[in-house]
Amino acid sequence: MQPPGKIATMCAVRLKGKHKPIYHALSIREHSSKSRLPSSIIKTQKLYIVKLAVYGMLPRNLLRPNMMQRLHLFAEDELPEDILANLTEELPQPRDIPRTLSQYTQEEKDAFPRLWTPY
Repeated sequence: MQPPGKIATMCAVRLKGKHKPIYHALSIREHSSKSRLPSSIIKTQKLYIVKLAVYGMLPRNLLRPNMMQRLHLFAEDELPEDILANLTEELPQPRDIPRTLSQYTQEEKDAFPRLWTPY
């Protein structure tokens, strides 16, 4: 799973319009503060975690609900056709997804340095 904080920061920048060339920092004043997610959220609720993180990164004003309505999160790689037709920008992955052990070849496994040798 990608880090929710980085995804939330990237989403909040785009939902606020800060990525546009016409944005100027002095035109909008806002107060922001970071908050921690509760530890009781289960790991299976990944979309809920990302949604809460984005919600926490947005400014606390009357525009916040409108910005959240423009946020669309999908668990799968397949997007609905109506969303795909109106897609203007897709966020890049904050970091590369590491390969699993089964995706490495035997030569790559043998070339990996060993920290200890089994008896």
